[in-house]
Amino acid sequence: MTESDLRRARLLAAAAVALRDLGDVLNPLGQRFADAGHDLFLVGGSVRDAVLGRLGNDLDFTTDARPEAIAAILQEWADAVWDTGIAYGTVSARKGGHLVEITTYRSDAYDQISRNPEVTFGDSLDGDLIRRDFTINAMAVAITGAGAADFHDPLDGMSALLAGTIDTPAAPETSFGDDPLRMLRAVRFVGQLGFTLAPRAVEAITEMADQITRITPERIRVELDKMICGEHALEAIDLLVDTGLADRVIPELPGMKLTIDEHHQHKDVYAHSLTVLQQAIDLESGDPDPVLRWAALLHDIGKPPTRRHEPGGGVSFHHHEVVGAKMVRKRLRVLRYPKSMVDDISQLVFLHLRFHGYGDGKWTDSAVRRYVTDAGPLLDRLHKLVRADCTTRNKRRARRLQENYDDLERRIVEIAAAEDLQRVRPDLDGNAIMALLDIPAGPLVGQAWKHLKEVRLDRGPLERDEAEAELRRWWAERQD
Repeated sequence: MTESDLRRARLLAAAAVALRDLGDVLNPLGQRFADAGHDLFLVGGSVRDAVLGRLGNDLDFTTDARPEAIAAILQEWADAVWDTGIAYGTVSARKGGHLVEITTYRSDAYDQISRNPEVTFGDSLDGDLIRRDFTINAMAVAITGAGAADFHDPLDGMSALLAGTIDTPAAPETSFGDDPLRMLRAVRFVGQLGFTLAPRAVEAITEMADQITRITPERIRVELDKMICGEHALEAIDLLVDTGLADRVIPELPGMKLTIDEHHQHKDVYAHSLTVLQQAIDLESGDPDPVLRWAALLHDIGKPPTRRHEPGGGVSFHHHEVVGAKMVRKRLRVLRYPKSMVDDISQLVFLHLRFHGYGDGKWTDSAVRRYVTDAGPLLDRLHKLVRADCTTRNKRRARRLQENYDDLERRIVEIAAAEDLQRVRPDLDGNAIMALLDIPAGPLVGQAWKHLKEVRLDRGPLERDEAEAELRRWWAERQD
């Protein structure tokens, strides 16, 4: 037996153990389908992940049963059932902590114009597997009342899995022409699995990148988020740029590749941004944070349009954080990101340079308060982003920057302990302002409130009589 055969056997054995551990879910479901006279197979990404030892709670199945029969079986077994995908042969359900998706064998036909297939239900497992996006997703395991049974691999996806290769069942030009989203999915799997994309697939994507415009921004966004949250996000981003897909979906990324000439030496912004992304990932605790990761990758996208060659050979990027925040907001809106995520990522980009004015602890307490207030709930992410943005090879300078930020965090903790920095508000509320100035609700109250907040940021908490005296002083000046 060859080393490859031994490794294959070990992976299959490990997958069998993983599926055996799911016996309380798989066995009863397999028995119900068998009792109804139907086959049931665990399929696609679920089999791939079981082999790789990363099977989660989302389980995908295929069956010869038609959608109505699937729904009837699931109604008797699941905690909840929904059939929003029934037109494409898919019925979904929840059982305990598991989400299952069961789809009738399909034999799809594409028109090479849209990505929506003309769905035809099939009658064989092999026919269903052949239509899938990649060979590593074209494996299946029979599920019976006794648990996992026969392993099916008509396209030798296991060999691709062992080799760490992502390839299409059919010619990649045909597969990507049928559904251009598969090009982004290929990049995403590189990011999630750390696999290598087959050369013929890379070539096809490079030639067909324009066809990604057939895909809606919402679907593109989903794949980009999965890509950047992968364990190998940097390799995937490089592939996205190198194939030209980035030019069509997020052109600001390749736009950061600045030419370095002999007269104006400086860091390549793209390479620097990938380093910052990796360092931000290293600072994460828990699950991947897409807000932090996007902010790290895009924090300097304002540099190319603000680049200026200065007398004497220097290069400047004045106000690139302001320009960059606007660019981030515009691009993420095009990709239909939720407003809250657009706001958070753009605000982090806007604030990422603020710390560099700290300068060996010379900030006043007022400046520290403003830093915390402007960051708001993003403060922890801002801490990570600023630390990740230190990529200098000068060890002394890098150490000084980190020590300065340590000092800033210490001061934030000290001031926060005394002043509740997370909720900086004026010392008088709107009702107190109206009563003291004898004015009705309206714009003047808002202006007075804003003034008192600025005073609060500058001077810290005030006693009641001090706040009232300040308000009267401000009011008197307005009357002059």
